[in-house]
Formats: sequence, structure tokens, C-alpha cells
Amino acid sequence: MPHTEHDRTLDVITIGRSSVDLYGQQLGTRLEDTASFAKSVGGCPANIAIGTARLGLKSALITRVGDEQMGRFIREQSAREGVNVEGIRTDKDRLTALVLLAIESEGVSPMIFVRTDCADMALDEGDVDEAFVRSSRAVLVSGTHFSRPNTEAAQRKAIRIAKENGGKVIFDIDYRPNLWGLAGHAEGFERYVKSDRVSGIMKSVLPDCDLIVGTEEEIMIASGADDVLSSLKAIRAVSPATIVLKRGAMGCIVYDGPISDDLEDGVVGDGFPIEVYNVLGAGDAFMSGFLRGWLRGEDHKTSATWANACGAFAVSRLLCSPEYPSWDELSFFLKNGSKHRALRKDEAINHIHWATNRKQDDIPLLMALACDHRMQLVDVADELKVPHEKISEFKRLTVKAAARVADGRPGYGMLIDERFGRDAFFDAATQNFSWIGRPVELPGSKPLRFEFSQDIGSQLVEWPLDHCIKCLCFYHPDDPAALKKEQQEKLRTLFEAARRVGRELLIEIIAGKNGPLKDDTVSTALQELYDLGIKPDWWKLEPQASSGAWKNIEAVIAKNDAYCRGIVLLGLEAPTEELVKAFEATTVAPAVKGFAVGRTIFVDAARAWMAGKMDDEAAVADMAGRFRELTDAWLRTRGL
Repeated sequence: MPHTEHDRTLDVITIGRSSVDLYGQQLGTRLEDTASFAKSVGGCPANIAIGTARLGLKSALITRVGDEQMGRFIREQSAREGVNVEGIRTDKDRLTALVLLAIESEGVSPMIFVRTDCADMALDEGDVDEAFVRSSRAVLVSGTHFSRPNTEAAQRKAIRIAKENGGKVIFDIDYRPNLWGLAGHAEGFERYVKSDRVSGIMKSVLPDCDLIVGTEEEIMIASGADDVLSSLKAIRAVSPATIVLKRGAMGCIVYDGPISDDLEDGVVGDGFPIEVYNVLGAGDAFMSGFLRGWLRGEDHKTSATWANACGAFAVSRLLCSPEYPSWDELSFFLKNGSKHRALRKDEAINHIHWATNRKQDDIPLLMALACDHRMQLVDVADELKVPHEKISEFKRLTVKAAARVADGRPGYGMLIDERFGRDAFFDAATQNFSWIGRPVELPGSKPLRFEFSQDIGSQLVEWPLDHCIKCLCFYHPDDPAALKKEQQEKLRTLFEAARRVGRELLIEIIAGKNGPLKDDTVSTALQELYDLGIKPDWWKLEPQASSGAWKNIEAVIAKNDAYCRGIVLLGLEAPTEELVKAFEATTVAPAVKGFAVGRTIFVDAARAWMAGKMDDEAAVADMAGRFRELTDAWLRTRGL
């Protein structure tokens, strides 16, 4: 029995290629001279699954990946993006496909497909589950996967199931001559080689389709004709499908019904004049935008406009799927446009892109044990005449204490420094904490200085992607103008570096040690930083004297950054009972998501352990008890 619409849990299942893209990060150079690469999920169907998920559709992917790190990356990243991964099979005998690419000049991107006996090209009928296909409103098949008998059979099975159950069939022609054996390994960028064999196979697919999408070259290969107009007419002769002709910088034309002698006689979406930076993946972004409209019942002009806009985002940025817009981002662009032809230079759009595509999901609750202290522990060690190596050993104990309280539950985290916490980082990585932060400031510096080098970007690129940058700045609105300017420039440099390397940023502002703390002191400080374009993912703030101060802070954040993750409260070595009162005072400010407290938890244990008066287990138990007391108090204030 055919599925009814309310039975369908998915909007679209894409089928076919999945690879790991390695894109050269040195621009304007040959692939031979490229020194470093950025890694992302690639392959037409994988890109479209991610692109449509970012736009709010319920998408899934049917493909194969290798039983190795790259295959797991595709599966895990697709799941993080919201793609249903039930259809991704693991091939224990084959490796995941790779693509290497460089940008030599505008529109010239030589690439190498590393796809010898790769996993995705081993897809077969057994990988296509009938119930899974029935659960979707549409299936998308792609041209490359008609190039081999086994992959062709898998796609034709999916087409049959979809049609038998009232689903739509979408054909992305996706013609890569070298993947059909029609061009050499070095010709990965080659777009068109005429082939009667390829045309014959593709023509046999056309009658089953509801939507056919391709470039001018792809329309010709699918039809076998030698010019675009003849190709459109040849396709229409065998298929009633909606045809979308992609024309690069000129946008697209959508054809329903008879094809006239005028190539322009179709529906044209609005275009967007932008700089062409890298064309790879633009077609997949385009398809994602079109499907958001087409599958939601929008008219063709709207669907085409969304498609053109998504394509504009892709060609203005380096990578494929990581650069595709979220629905918030696309909506903002359609409403406001951009003064930049290079969209990657638009700060407002880039912030929405970053905030709506963060690598971690929302963190509604954060209770962190902060053990990033350096000066304070050095002072204790020196006083007790113990080597500084003991500080590193102690920090490993704090990880055990935090993990004991967290017990694998979400909402717990740690702050650990790089100077003494290297081994503690390795320990924390095994504990499944929701959040790990690490400081970059030189302890006690005012004006702000970074600890190891003022070239902060070169340090951050070595960090794990899920480590959050934490920077403490002693900042007061009444500070001398020259000091404020210097500190602001330092924070702006850090913010730019964080965005450049894709790491989240927490800015800790302590104003109370540098002047009076009034109801508008901290809110004014935050506004001054927002005025510079600094939009951290998190703020870490000291307890405030009144509910009015918290409301002022909330208002500033709401006005300047709706995507801010929130505020965490710092402790300043306050007694537990004072911190509990501070927790209660923040109930008027929902933006306060938790706390990151250190010395209140560990200072007594650190002194006793370094003095030899407390063994490892006693130190861990003492810190765990104090941390648990604070977490219990926080949860009570939130009714949890």
C-alpha cells in the first residue's frame, strides 16, 4: 500500500557519492605547491543532504563509507548537521573516497579524485532498504551512480520504490567525465566529454523523474543532443518533469510544460551579483535551495531565487558543505542583501553562518570546574617548596573530580590551561564533557597580553576544534581611553582569529577590581565591545549587585547578538554560601546558563595535597564534594 503524506518522516533521501574533500588553503597556487588542506564532507548527494538539512528539510543519505577514520568522519559530521544516517553503510573492504583540490585562479580549481575501488562506488541494491525509501517524500538520484552496474541497480531500486509509493524522483545529472572513465586522473575539473554510452543510460532514467536539474553541459549529456535548446526538447519528449537549467553566474531557468523555441521562455529567479571564488559545490548548494522551495510547495520563481542565493554563498566561499547557508542566514541575505560582492567578507552574514552552524549543539546548561589558574597554583607550590611539575599532576586530579560528578551526563565542563594542563587535556578528552575551555591571556595582564605569543592565530590552529577559547580581560568602562583602546584592539584581534580558525570564544570581563560596580557598569562594557563587532559565543561575568544589573546585561546581549550561547558566572574564590546566593540572583536573567568556578572548589585540596597531607583519592573526593555541592545548588535554582 502506498504511503500517505503523514506516514513520511523524511523530505528527501539523496543517493550516491560521499567523499572527504581536502581543499588547499593556499589560494592562487598549483595543487603541486599546496601545503595544507581543509577537510570537509563532499560528494554531490552528501553535500545536498547537508545543504537541505541546514535549510530545515528532513534529509537522509544512502551511501557507503570505509571502515576507517574518514568514513566515520562522514557519518558523524552528517549526523551533526541533522542528516539521517540510517542509510549510510560501512564497507569493511574499501576505503572512503577522497578529493584533493586547489584554487589556482578565479574559476580554475584543479582536483584529483582518489576513488579507486572506493566504498561509495560499491553501493548495491542490498544497501537500499524499501521501508526507508518509503518513509521519504522524495528520492534524489545522481548521475555518477549510474556509471556502474551495481550503483545503477541501487538507484533504480530506489526509483521504483518511490514511484510505487507516490514519492517524487529528483535527478541531479551530476556529470563528471572522469568518473565515467572518459578523462584522465588530472582532469577532475573537466565538465563535458560527449558520450553516446553515457547519454543512453541517462536518457533511460528521464521518464521516471519529477524534477531534472543540470548545467547546460549536463542537459546535453542527458539528452544526447548537441545544443541546449535541442536537449531541452529531447528531454521533454520523454519526460513531463520540471526541468531546471543551471547557467552559472546567470542563474537558472525553470521549465514546465512544452519547450518553446525561445531558450529564455521559462521561470527565472532573482540573481545575485557576487565574486566567483570557488565554483566547486555551488551546484549542490543551488539544488539544496531549490529543493527547500520545491518540496515545500513554493512557486518556481521563489524556489529558483533561493537556489540562486545558495549558489551565490557557495561560490563566494572556499569549501563545499561547510559553507552552505542555514535557513536563518539565507533569510537574512534575502531580506537585507550585502554590500560585499564577496559574501565571505560580510561580517553580519558570517556571524549568522557561524552561530547557526556551530560544531556543537546548543548547550542550555553549563556547570564547569575551572582549573585554568596558573599564578595562584605557582604561589602555593613555591610557598610549599614543591616543583611546578606537581601542578600538572594536581590538574589531572581535578579532571577526575569533575568527571566523578558529571558521571557522563550532559551540561558539565572544565576550564584547563595549556601551561600546566597538557596531560589533563588528554584525560578530559576521554570523559565526554559537554564543554572544554582553555585560556589564552597572560595571567594578571593589564593591558591584556596573550600568554605564549602575540601571534594568537598561529596557536589556535593547533587546538582541537571543540576546545573553546577563554580570555580574561580586566576591563572597566571608566578605564583611561588609551588603555581601553589597547585592550579593545587585542580582543578584536582575538575574535577575528577565533572566527578564522573556527573555534568558539568565551570572553571573561572582570570590572569590579578596577572601579565601582554599578548597575550599568558591565552592560556598558559589553556594549562597547559589541560596538567593535566583537560577538563572543559566551560571556563569563562576575556576580552582580542587583537584579537590575543582570537585566541590563541581558538587554545588551539581546540587542546585539540573538545567537549568543549565554553567560557563565565566575567565582572569584567566594565561599560556597555566597556563590549560592549569586546563583539565586541570576534567576532574573535566563541568559545566565551556568557557572565556571575554580578556587572555591580546589584551593584547599591543592594546598593539602601539595603539602603531602592529602593523598590523590582524598583530594579528588574533596573537590568532587565541593563541585557537587555547587552543581546541586545551581540545579535547584533552576528547578532541575
